[in-house]
Amino acid sequence: MKRLLITLVAVLAAGTAAFSQTKGQTEFGVGVGLNLATVVVDETNQNAGTRAGLNVGLSADHYFSDSWSLKVKALFDQKGWSKGYLTIGTSTTYTPYQLNYITVPVMANWHFGRTKGWYLNFGPYVSVLVSAKTTANNFDVKPFFNDVDAGLALGIGYKFPVADKTKFFVEFAGQGGIADISTANNAVYRNSLSAFNIGLNF
Repeated sequence: MKRLLITLVAVLAAGTAAFSQTKGQTEFGVGVGLNLATVVVDETNQNAGTRAGLNVGLSADHYFSDSWSLKVKALFDQKGWSKGYLTIGTSTTYTPYQLNYITVPVMANWHFGRTKGWYLNFGPYVSVLVSAKTTANNFDVKPFFNDVDAGLALGIGYKFPVADKTKFFVEFAGQGGIADISTANNAVYRNSLSAFNIGLNF
């Protein structure tokens, strides 16, 4: 866990460096959430159920105006799917698949409403695969998955003050993969994710 936190901080620092020279306020955050993940297989989800997981991470939101900012996150993201299978060689295993990633979304963030408490963000994400295992027998299947996932991220949320310079947020987020994540089955596997998040900005 210590190595994971160090990795998240390093990724977040790298992501914010690109716009740190721009004048304006930067708001940092920490959050946690419930992931509901699955995969789309050959543009259907017949080989996939939903896997519940966790996301936890850090964010930096750099404001260019009252209405617009650039938001970068660094997340530990539990993805995967249940009630599915991969055919590896001559063996087919029906089991939930647990895919854990470090995910970095870079999103335009639009703030709206009377107090600018509401926000809508959208943009690309990149995920690096940390581990991939089956629930049955805890079998390591990482060699059968690509190391990098990429796609589009979207989120909508609301934040409100709870203390001086501290805000609590509630957020619904989603990810749609556009990259093939697996080399098995001669099929195209793409991640799909919905998440409900809470946290603090300061």
